[in-house]
Amino acid sequence: MPTSSASTTDASTKPTAASGGVQSLERAFDLLERMADAGGEVGLSELSAASGLPLPTIHRLMRTLVACGYVRQQTNRRYSLGPRLIRLGESASRLLGTWARPYLARLVEETGETANMALLDGDEIVYVAQVPSKHSMRMFTEVGRRVLPHSTGVGKALLAHTPAEEVRALLARTGMPAATERTITTPEGFLEALEQVRKAGYAVDDNEQEIGVRCLAVSVPNSPTAAAISISGPAGRVTEAVAESFVPILQGVAAELSVALQSQNPA
Repeated sequence: MPTSSASTTDASTKPTAASGGVQSLERAFDLLERMADAGGEVGLSELSAASGLPLPTIHRLMRTLVACGYVRQQTNRRYSLGPRLIRLGESASRLLGTWARPYLARLVEETGETANMALLDGDEIVYVAQVPSKHSMRMFTEVGRRVLPHSTGVGKALLAHTPAEEVRALLARTGMPAATERTITTPEGFLEALEQVRKAGYAVDDNEQEIGVRCLAVSVPNSPTAAAISISGPAGRVTEAVAESFVPILQGVAAELSVALQSQNPA
């Protein structure tokens, strides 16, 4: 899965906090992000090696997170993300969708098709916002719906720059069931599709999630969490020909949305 900035920032390079309390808070959030990057379950020695923090410091922080319900200690003595994070994540997803709606509305105005925003949540794609097309024949995706990445344009956009071995591991966990006869059902085929996304700068779902529906998608660059936006509509309207005009619009809106989301998440 795409890793957060925490996975590439060594603890020694972070700015020194003004007080021990603030530093402990920063470190606790850093550990939670590293746990998420590792798939949600880690051992203390792994966290120490990844963060550069000494084991006694990590043990103290993890005890506090366990007591608050944000982390659980497994019977094998490893630690996993706890259930209290679910409510926080759901609330944050709703807010993210709210912030995105004006940008999706502009996509609808400029393309005429339904606009969506989706996140990569664990191994699944979850739709967090949608603005429907004004056409009588239009596509609806229920906000909160979860789908597998291999059959969606947003899934391809979100995974396009993920290392191949991580993509293979994800596909091994989820499987690659066919939603339609056009769905990609082999890791090799999916990796080839991701290569095409990197070359083209956008992803296509060509009747792969639902027959008769075509989708164009791009990732939101530098988003606080892995996010993508898309437009979807009947395959007869969302053709290869219109992609030439729609894709630059998608990319422009994604860039503007990126700036807006980062302003909600100041460094």
